[in-house]
Amino acid sequence: MILPILAYGSPILKQRAKSIDNSYKDLNSLIKDMWETMYSASGVGLAAPQIGKSIRLFIVDTKPFSEDQNLNKNESQELESFKKIFINPQIIEESGEFWSFNEGCLSIPEVREDVSRKETIKINFLNQNFENQTLVLNGLRARVVQHEYDHLEGILFTDRLSSLKKRLIKGKLDDVARGKILTDYKMFSQIKKNK
Repeated sequence: MILPILAYGSPILKQRAKSIDNSYKDLNSLIKDMWETMYSASGVGLAAPQIGKSIRLFIVDTKPFSEDQNLNKNESQELESFKKIFINPQIIEESGEFWSFNEGCLSIPEVREDVSRKETIKINFLNQNFENQTLVLNGLRARVVQHEYDHLEGILFTDRLSSLKKRLIKGKLDDVARGKILTDYKMFSQIKKNK
């Protein structure tokens, strides 16, 4: 089932999500719905808070990035096959240089900005069978995971922008919060349009 994605301004997007265990009700159905929702919105990642669930869960599929002509064959293959479910993730290390990349977010349509992040991360998480996993990721795979991980911490990519940038995009963010934007996927805005 395709679920509506919460728009910028929804309070749940600013909350730190809670850990879950394997007794979480209908988890497999929720994950299936998240994949369907993400693909219908042409996303590469989706966190549970974006669909109104304040739990530590996100999914990623970086395959769309694999078609970039500027990538070498190895990078392209890594991105094409990187499809994962992250439950109760914990980034335990960030390393390497900071690098900027133009990010967007399904909860903030029509807004894209350069965000600086570390190039390599080490992350612990549980898979769908609640088995412990540890990955070291770099480049675009690390970036997508960092972006989705931020959602579980109540952080949006716009929170990582300079105060000047935030002022420059304030009007766009207000429009998103009030539902004054058109998307080709279902969105839910909690702020009235006439405010």
